Amino acid sequence: MTGSEAEQLALVRDRSRRSRTKPAVEAAAERPVARVAVDMSLAHLDRPFDYLVPARFADDCVPGCRVRVRFAGALADGYVLERVERSEHEGRLAFLDRVVSAEPVLSPEVAAVARAVADRYAGSLADVLRLAVPPRHAKVEAEPPAGAARPEEVGESPAAESWRRYVAGAAFLRGLAEGRAVRAVWDALPGEDWPAAIAAAAVSTAGGGRGVLVVVPDHRDLDRVDAAMVATLGTGRHVVLTAELGPAERYRRWLAVRRGTVRVAVGTRAAMFAPVHDLGLVVCWDDGDDLHAEPRAPYPHVREVLCTRAHLQGASALIGGFARTAEATLLVRTGWAQVVAGARAEVRERMPAVRAAGDDAELARDPGARSARLPHLAWRTAHEALEHGPVLVQTPRRGYVPALACARCRTGARCPHCAGPLAADREGGRPACRWCGRPVTRWACGSCGGTGLRAVVVGAARTAEELGRAFPGVTVRVSGGDSGVLAEVSATPQLVVATPGAEPVAAQGYAAALLLDGWALLGRADLRAGEETLRRWANACALVRSGGSGGRVVVLAESTLRPVQSLMRWDTAGFADRELAEREEMRFPPAVRAAVVSGDPSAVDELLRIEGMPAVVDVLGPVPVPARDGADHVRAVVRVPRAEGAALARALHAGLAVRSAAKKPGTARVQVDPQELL
Repeated sequence: MTGSEAEQLALVRDRSRRSRTKPAVEAAAERPVARVAVDMSLAHLDRPFDYLVPARFADDCVPGCRVRVRFAGALADGYVLERVERSEHEGRLAFLDRVVSAEPVLSPEVAAVARAVADRYAGSLADVLRLAVPPRHAKVEAEPPAGAARPEEVGESPAAESWRRYVAGAAFLRGLAEGRAVRAVWDALPGEDWPAAIAAAAVSTAGGGRGVLVVVPDHRDLDRVDAAMVATLGTGRHVVLTAELGPAERYRRWLAVRRGTVRVAVGTRAAMFAPVHDLGLVVCWDDGDDLHAEPRAPYPHVREVLCTRAHLQGASALIGGFARTAEATLLVRTGWAQVVAGARAEVRERMPAVRAAGDDAELARDPGARSARLPHLAWRTAHEALEHGPVLVQTPRRGYVPALACARCRTGARCPHCAGPLAADREGGRPACRWCGRPVTRWACGSCGGTGLRAVVVGAARTAEELGRAFPGVTVRVSGGDSGVLAEVSATPQLVVATPGAEPVAAQGYAAALLLDGWALLGRADLRAGEETLRRWANACALVRSGGSGGRVVVLAESTLRPVQSLMRWDTAGFADRELAEREEMRFPPAVRAAVVSGDPSAVDELLRIEGMPAVVDVLGPVPVPARDGADHVRAVVRVPRAEGAALARALHAGLAVRSAAKKPGTARVQVDPQELL
């Protein structure tokens, strides 16, 4: 073969090889780098990653869209946070694999809130985005969008008149209408039609062209708010968002909010990240309800998420309920929010008459009232009230954690070292603190000086059957548990037995209410036992007619207890003030920031010793806790001043990052400011 023939043969082979090679991918001419939040929950990967945008995706790759990228040798989902001209990464950048959809589902505002929430709770952005953005439904996404809402069509709500009964209520509505960032803690009056009042606030906000987001604890509350919104805004002006909607319908409604078709969204916990356009008002009703606490990592609370959104987006905020939490009181004390409450004369006029079966006068007439399930006062009140309408009977649900209490006065037993709840691992076992783990050999009650302890038996059995025997011929209905939850009951005489949170609304209000087993609620091994008990009692009492209309309430608990006294005066704000003061003295949330670290002993110990912890830190534990898999798990509570809360979250997140990067064995979970500190 001549030299010329050999050169020609080599040229043919080179062309053949190039024809089998994929053509080179060109990057987009403008802003060729995309910063992507990759769907990876590992703490050491909690940061954006830069990718090159192929030229063919230049138009579809918009900030907020879903993409697929090659990550650690596998394809992963992600969201484009932004497009930039250049990357600070020194190595070679990979190209995006594809743009899943050009729909910008992650708005810059929600992305900023998600990052702030992840940082506050020592979590990862990926975990928060899973809560914020629902799964894609391609068919729904392809549907033509409806037109945007026109704010000028929103009229004034007749329910706005109800706000004038509150001190600063009219000023609050005026601030909403003017587009100012007004933030309020709302102490709702007894018997208040709170869904209509919230709808009136939404009308004032929407009338100025701004969006509204309302989050309530459960579906019963959601149905009431939905009906109030329809009555004030009209049909088609708001959407209802819940996790229980089917994938298609949930995504359809969520897209309507994201695209600006509607600017008023109401929902349960799943709606707290709803991408409402030009957000002007966030509302959290009954913020003390444990349903507002997200059970998935990083375990954010609705109140905190909505307050963060109001702060970052310059929106108004309304934190309301019939009872106030210590966290809401802290918002007032720091000046972040103002109080909207009724005058004392208005409160006294609206509240029912409340009596305790354990007061001295009643005990003198009925010595067995202290231990009876249905003492004579409760029986007599229900018997007389049944002549005028329905009677509500609230009884605690099953399943609370047993605790120890004083055998003489039944005050919850607390650790003399850290004020944590005492419990015994077995009958007759030595009591020990659930928080710091110290055994207690000599204990004395701080209320009466008694030294004996007794188990608090929690839950009510066969309440409806007992009442049926006590009131023959009277209809007994059950709401809650296996019987299902009733939304409403008629005004006819009947007994309605309900667990806390499942009380149906009665036409014309209840003639009376019996709050059974007060010791069961007050004796819970929980820092919030008193606050939570008062909240549940107040929610039930708010459904009862006013005292002037004959409404009466009997609470089965000692009359000298602070929650009972607060209920009898309807002074939930005062109770919250004292509760916050006590937590400041004992150094518990919200007066301080706390994190519960639980898991394998070695993993927990490593996190507690991580560098970067605040200089002022207090560790309670670790103490053993039962685990479902039978393994040895421990739990510790880490407390720091509120000013060091961000530093604590950063340090714990850094510790989790070190463990995940090194693939260390053992599991560890971090919960910052959890709803319960058991």
